[in-house]
Amino acid sequence: MNSSPEIHLIGTSRWALAANSLTIARIALAPVLAQLVATRNPWWLTFWMGWLLGATDVIDGSLARRATPTRLGAFLDPLADKVVVLLVGFTLVGIGRFPALPVVIIAVREVAIMAYRSYWGRQGLAIPARQSAKYKTLVQGVALAAALCPPLDPHPWVANGLLWLAVVFTLVSGLQYVLDGRDALRETGQR
Repeated sequence: MNSSPEIHLIGTSRWALAANSLTIARIALAPVLAQLVATRNPWWLTFWMGWLLGATDVIDGSLARRATPTRLGAFLDPLADKVVVLLVGFTLVGIGRFPALPVVIIAVREVAIMAYRSYWGRQGLAIPARQSAKYKTLVQGVALAAALCPPLDPHPWVANGLLWLAVVFTLVSGLQYVLDGRDALRETGQR
């Protein structure tokens, strides 16, 4: 008999609804932040808008921990992180604040792991999020914040160094997902 709680699609508690609403707001505001970056609006406004989106990630995570997990939240939260990081990252590439290669590496890893987890999820094999993926998202966010921070404008090496550090975290956490999937297959006997 399975003693784990049933996971609902959207949840019924106010905590789940609030968490999912903040996640949806983060997805909706990502293009606004990218537009601010692209039009080179006052960097302080852009910087604080980026911090606001980062804060919604922290707040929705806190709210979600008070609720029963939902399928919508499990899907949308990592999607929102990817939307913000990739949309703003490629916009920073477009205006010459970031080199393209590290952002492309991050994008390829994000899409590949999302497809990998989705494939195995449809096969009935869950590959849960790892703590290293949370660190990866944090380092990616710090790299974006550094690129938008006005006092760091004369020192682009700071943001670029953080971006390459984010690439390392991104690749390591991606490798961990692949190894987790391989281990899960070995334990279940599936191929």
